[in-house]
Amino acid sequence: MTRSSALSSPSSPSSPRRSAGLPLEHLLGWAEFAGLRVSVGPGVFVPRRRTEFLAERAAALLRPGGVAVDLCCGSGAVGAALLAAVDGAEVHAADIDPVAVEYARRNLDGAAGVHLGDLFAALPGRLRGRIDVVAANAPYVPTGAIGTLPPEAREHEPRTTLDGGADGLDVQRRVAAAAPGWLRPGGALLVETSARQAPMTCDIVARAGLVPQTAGDEELDATVVVGVLPEGPGRIPFHR
Repeated sequence: MTRSSALSSPSSPSSPRRSAGLPLEHLLGWAEFAGLRVSVGPGVFVPRRRTEFLAERAAALLRPGGVAVDLCCGSGAVGAALLAAVDGAEVHAADIDPVAVEYARRNLDGAAGVHLGDLFAALPGRLRGRIDVVAANAPYVPTGAIGTLPPEAREHEPRTTLDGGADGLDVQRRVAAAAPGWLRPGGALLVETSARQAPMTCDIVARAGLVPQTAGDEELDATVVVGVLPEGPGRIPFHR
C-alpha cells in the first residue's frame, strides 16, 4: 500500500479480460482509496469510493493510540486509511475469505493484526472490551438484487462480499449483536449501509444496546450508521 498525493484516474486498458467485465482495478492490481493505492486482484472485493466516508467517520472517532477493527475487511482498505490518519492507532482487520486476508496483510504491511475468521470470532480475545472503533463494511445487498449489479461485481467479486440475505441486513444483525461485548464503554460501531436501509440498520443497532445515529454524504452516495456503547445509565457519549 502506498500513498499518492495526486492519484489520477487511469485509462482503461484494452484487453479481452476487460471486455469480459473484469474490474479495471483487478487488471491494474490496485485501487485508489482515501489517497492510498490499495493492492487488489481477482477474488477480492474492490473498495468503493463511498466507503471512504466510513473510513473518514471512523478516523474522526478514533483517538491517537486507540484500538480499531476493520471488520469484513476485504483488501484492508479501511484499516489502511485508519493507520494513515490516526497517530499510533492499533488497527486490526478480519475477514472470512483467505484471499481477502492475504491482500489485507499486504496492504497493512505488518502494521496491524490481520485475522482470518468469521466476524469477531477472528479477533484475539485480549481485545474484548478494549476496542474504540469497529468499522464494518458488511455485505448489504439483498439476495434478490444481486442479479441487478454490474457484471464487474456479480461475476468477478466473491458473492459473500455482496449478499446480505433476504433483506440485505443479515450480517449487520450479527455484527451489531456481538459488538457490545468487544467495544469499550463509549466505543463506536460504524456500519456502512444504504439510505433506504438506514432506518432498519438503526433499529438493529439500537436493539443491540447501542445508541444509533445516521450520517451521510450525498456526493459519495454514502450512508453510515454509528452506534455507541453507553458509558453509563442514561448517558449518550456521541454527538455529530
